[in-house]
Amino acid sequence: MPLFSVPNDVEFSRRVDREDGTGLDWVEEGFEEIFANRKVIIFGLPGAFTPTCSTTHLPGFEAYAEQLKKDFNIDDIYCVSVNDAFVMQAWFAQQNIKHVKSIADGNGDFTRKLGLLVRKENINFGLRSWRYSMLVEDGEIQVAFIEDGFQDNADGDPFEKSDVDTMKTWLSQMHGEPEDTEE
Repeated sequence: MPLFSVPNDVEFSRRVDREDGTGLDWVEEGFEEIFANRKVIIFGLPGAFTPTCSTTHLPGFEAYAEQLKKDFNIDDIYCVSVNDAFVMQAWFAQQNIKHVKSIADGNGDFTRKLGLLVRKENINFGLRSWRYSMLVEDGEIQVAFIEDGFQDNADGDPFEKSDVDTMKTWLSQMHGEPEDTEE
């Protein structure tokens, strides 16, 4: 039974490589393109270029993205941050991300509507996303791993259950271990 639905009235602008390799184009995507009739993993984090986000959270999902897609029929994996599209594109390039897609939630609209927008003025970050990961099928959130301690101006930045390992474990328990097709 789904927990609740993702917001269906938010549009995102993303920077993507042109197919001919000659530069970048803007792509506008919303609920239909990202969530409708699709099975996706989405994870939110406080900010591009920040320590835990750059060393563990994003790289973890990147490392297992292709396996998750294959083993559990995931269409895409998205990383959401309350940053602009230019920052997200630069961060993904610096991190050499190829299998996770970025969602720049520059105004925090998507994150606010999920109820996961927090103030981080205590560390001069302004408004940011609380750390989480979710499995979303056709816009319905099937499971959400939201870090404990949700509050404005939290003293810490917990990272214990929104990681890729927690998602992999849950998917394996719910759908069984994938069969080994290698010979």
